[in-house]
Amino acid sequence: MPRTPVRSAPAPAPAQGRERRVARTRPGRRAAQQWAAWAFLAPVVVYLLIFYAYPLYRNVELSLRNYTVRSFVQGDAPFAGVANYAKVFADATFAPALWHTIVFTLVSLAFQFTIGLALAVFFSRNFRLSATLRALFLVPWLLPLIVSASTWSWMLNSESGVVNTALSWVGVGPVNWLTSPDWSLWSVIIANIWIGIPFNLVVLYSGLQAIPAAVYEAAALDGAGAWQRFWRVTFPLLRPVSAITVLLGLVYTLKVFDIIWIMTKGGPSDASTTLATWSYRLGFGNMLPSFGPGAAVGNLLILMALAFGLVYIRVQRRQAAA
Repeated sequence: MPRTPVRSAPAPAPAQGRERRVARTRPGRRAAQQWAAWAFLAPVVVYLLIFYAYPLYRNVELSLRNYTVRSFVQGDAPFAGVANYAKVFADATFAPALWHTIVFTLVSLAFQFTIGLALAVFFSRNFRLSATLRALFLVPWLLPLIVSASTWSWMLNSESGVVNTALSWVGVGPVNWLTSPDWSLWSVIIANIWIGIPFNLVVLYSGLQAIPAAVYEAAALDGAGAWQRFWRVTFPLLRPVSAITVLLGLVYTLKVFDIIWIMTKGGPSDASTTLATWSYRLGFGNMLPSFGPGAAVGNLLILMALAFGLVYIRVQRRQAAA
C-alpha cells in the first residue's frame, strides 16, 4: 500500500517581512493621528484667533493711528506712531490713574486673598452646615456685576444708605462715600473686595483638600501647634495654588471697570479713576472720542498684566528647579 506523503506545515514568514509590513502601516497611522490632533486643536486655534489675536491686533493698530469717528468708519486714519502714547504719558490724568490702579489692585488682592484663605481654612474643618455656608459665600461671585455694584451704591448712599444709618447708631456722622474725593476710591475697593472673596475661597479651599491628612498628623505628633501647622505645613504646600490665585486675581483686578463706573464713574474729580475707566472714557465717554489714546491706555494695561504673568512664570521655574 503506497504511503501518502506527509505535507509539512508552511514555514512562518520571515521576521523581516513582518517588520516591513508594519513599517509600511506606521506612516499612515501617524498621519491619521496627526490629522486627528489638528482636528481637535482647530476649534481652540480659531477661537483664540477670532476673540484674542484679532482684537489685540486691532487695539494695537488703533493706538498707532489718529482715528476720528469719520476715519474709524472709512478706515483712512493717518499713521501716528507712538504719538498717542506720548499724549497719554503727558496727560495730567495719567499719574493719578496709575496710582489709583496700583492702590485698587494691591489693596483688593491683599484683603481678598487674606479673607479667602481664612475662610478656606475655617471651612476645611467640615463641620455641620459647612457646605451650606460655602454655597452662601458664593452669592457675591454669582451675581452680575451690575447688580452687585448697584447694591453697593445704594448701601453707601450718603442720605439713605444702610451703612450711614448703621454708623449713626454708634454716633458717627454721615460719610459721603461716593461723592467725596477722600472716600470714593475706598468705596469701590470695599465693593471689589466683597465680590472677589468667593473666588479666593473656592480655589484655596480646593488646594487645602489636596493636602494629605497624614502630613498634619505627623506634624501633630512632632508637637506642632495650630499656628505652626498652618505656617510650616499648610502655607508652604498651598504655595502653588496661592500663586495662581494671586496671578488670576491680579489680572482680573487690573481690568476692573464695571464696579467703578457704576458706583462713581471715576469721580469725583478723577478721585477713583483707574487706567481701565480712563481708557473707556477716552474711547467712548466723550462726544468727541479719542480712540487712539484710549487704545494706548488699554495696551498699557495689557503690558502690565503680561509683565506680572512673566514674573509668575519665572518664579515657578525657579521653584521647580529648586
